[in-house]
Amino acid sequence: MTEQRHAALGIHAADANDSPDAIHLADPLQRKLVARRIRVLTLAVLVLLALGAGRTVISRMGNAKALEAGTTERAKQYVKTTLPKTAEAGQTLALPGTLQGFVQSPIAARAAGYLRRWTKDIGARVEKGEVLAEIESPELDQQLSQAVAAREQAASALQLATSTVERWESLRKKDVVSQQDLDERRGSAAQARANLAAADANVQRLRQLEGFKRVVAPFAGVITRRYVDVGDLIDMSGKPLFTLSQTDPLRVYVNVPQSSAQLVKPGQPGQPVVVTQGELRGRSFKGTVARTAASIDTGTRTMQVEIALPNPDGTLLPGAYVQVALPLSASQAMLVPTNALLFRAEGARVAVVDGNGRVTLKAVTLGRNYGESVEVLDGLAADQRLVLNPSDSLADGDQVTVAAAASAPKGAL
Repeated sequence: MTEQRHAALGIHAADANDSPDAIHLADPLQRKLVARRIRVLTLAVLVLLALGAGRTVISRMGNAKALEAGTTERAKQYVKTTLPKTAEAGQTLALPGTLQGFVQSPIAARAAGYLRRWTKDIGARVEKGEVLAEIESPELDQQLSQAVAAREQAASALQLATSTVERWESLRKKDVVSQQDLDERRGSAAQARANLAAADANVQRLRQLEGFKRVVAPFAGVITRRYVDVGDLIDMSGKPLFTLSQTDPLRVYVNVPQSSAQLVKPGQPGQPVVVTQGELRGRSFKGTVARTAASIDTGTRTMQVEIALPNPDGTLLPGAYVQVALPLSASQAMLVPTNALLFRAEGARVAVVDGNGRVTLKAVTLGRNYGESVEVLDGLAADQRLVLNPSDSLADGDQVTVAAAASAPKGAL
């Protein structure tokens, strides 16, 4: 079709340089379609942009809330707590001691002379009344012989005085002698009777001294010392010949500190005293508290306690060094863990947490320290909850959160 034809029809002739799209755009229908597509694409882009912006805002809001929650969580002080507890069982106090014979006595001689012989040496077990030694005492023998002769003289004098009184009484009845002469004879008879009694007492005394020439054991035990030998001069100065110890039972004396003196009770049932000796490994011996001094020594501030220790087989030896595990009665003081204490310039403190998580620092008076636990004598109630391992920065009024309640300490007093 020619250009003139196109002009007559109102259609522009296609330029050789025009693109196919330009030819299509020349159509109004095509232009509407393109415009619609552009609007759809634009709307889709706007929706996507809006969705991305919304997601970003929501994400940032969530992160802000998480950050706020984390900051609040990290700002909280989490603590573990425990309750104080009254000791249900007693503590065991370890003390050194020395074994002693239940009865330990030096055996001395009552008669003077020379040691004739000894029958028991150290380590010998003897029974009560058994002869330990004999003493030769010629002076005592002579004194006894003299006393016996003097007694015979006194007996003869009494016999003569008695017969004289009888004769003079007969003569007095016949009024041959005076009453005064009869009374004199009666006085002489009474004096002779007294002389005989004195002579008898002297003979008895010397015979008892003769019995002391045999040194005997006053009780059953073991000879732990012998100080004399045959031929030694024995006098009555009090020098011992032997030392005798009763080894069953034994005694142990220990000195209990003043802080524990009130908790020692004689004869505690079910709480025996355990005695051990380093040389007897794996063995222990049980005794009982026999008695206490019931007073404090002002020099050492301790109380002496005596322990009775059975020793039927003689394993334990008097004089041995031993360790004594002494059970104590339960104290009424409260026990708290040592890691619940705060030591400030003002003194010992504990951090008490109330039901609202508020901290209060309380001053306490401490008693005995048992290592993992310590006694609190004053300043604390049994129902108050304590903070374990409190930080040095903890102060009155701080707000804390209880993480978990720890079990109360099993303190043994």
